[in-house]
Amino acid sequence: MKYVFILQHSYELDDCENVKMIGAYSSEKNALDAIQRLKTKPGFADYPEDCFVIDKYLVDEDNWTDGFVTV
Repeated sequence: MKYVFILQHSYELDDCENVKMIGAYSSEKNALDAIQRLKTKPGFADYPEDCFVIDKYLVDEDNWTDGFVTV
């Protein structure tokens, strides 16, 4: 099985969630290394390190299968 690790930066500002898709990495270590490179950069440094989120996805699989509802 092949996995990809998606790195995002997410925080709330004025009741609005701001999400940036940083990149897709071949290992969790590579995604963690990216956080180390970015956490002191302008903008990223203004938010806690826990605003970075790494999600693991199986390649060539549907990862969202339940549909969705707009409110």
